[in-house]
Amino acid sequence: MTVKGLFITGTGTELGKTEVTALLARQLRAERRAVRALKPVISGFALDDPASDTRRLADAQGLAWGAETARALSPLRFKAPLSPDMAAAREGRRLDLDAVVEATRAGLPGDGLVLVEGVGGAFVPLCPGVTVADWIAALGLPPVVVAGSYLGTMSHTIATVEALAARGLATAAVVVSQSPDQPVPVAETVATLGRHLSCPVWALPRLTGQEVPPDLTGLADLAGAVRG
Repeated sequence: MTVKGLFITGTGTELGKTEVTALLARQLRAERRAVRALKPVISGFALDDPASDTRRLADAQGLAWGAETARALSPLRFKAPLSPDMAAAREGRRLDLDAVVEATRAGLPGDGLVLVEGVGGAFVPLCPGVTVADWIAALGLPPVVVAGSYLGTMSHTIATVEALAARGLATAAVVVSQSPDQPVPVAETVATLGRHLSCPVWALPRLTGQEVPPDLTGLADLAGAVRG
C-alpha cells in the first residue's frame, strides 16, 4: 500500500501543530480531496475535553465525536500532560517504537493524503532511547516543522531543521504560527528564516475566527510516499 503523507511536528509544544493539521484537513476536504488526519500519540487527554487535539482533528474531518473516534485517531492516549514516556510511566505503561509505528500504520487510509500530527516537539522523548524524530524516520513521511514567532524562535527553528537533517530527514516546510507575544511581525520572522533555510517557510497568522485563514493546501504537494 502506498500512502502520501506529511508528519506535522514542531520546535516545541503548544505552538500550533493541531491548528496547522486541522486547517489543512478542512481546506483539503473543502476541495473534495481525500485526507485523513491522525494524532496517534497524545498526552493530557480527556474524552470530555472539547478542546483536545484529537477532538479538534475529528471536528476538522466531520467525524462524530466519541470513544470510537478517539481510539481511531489517537490509539495511544495518556492522561498526564507530559512527554509520552513520562505520561506512560505514570500509568504503569511502557511505549516502544514498534508499537507506535504499528498503531500509526493501522490508521493510514488506503488512498488520499494522511496527516500524522506528532506529540510535543521533534525531539521530545517518545519512549526510552527514542524521540519523535525516530518515529518520523520509521514512517518515512516528510516532516513539516511548526514554529512560533516568539523571541528565540530563530535559533529553535534552525536547530530543529538542522538536527532533523543530521538524521537524514529533510524538512518539507516550516510553518511559523504566530505567537501571542512576538518581537516583530510574523512576516518578518518568515522572511528571516527564509534566508537561512532551504525549505519553504509559510506564515500562519493568529486566527480569532473573523479572518480568512491562509491557504495551506500547497503543503499537500510536498507530501512524499510511505509504503506499508
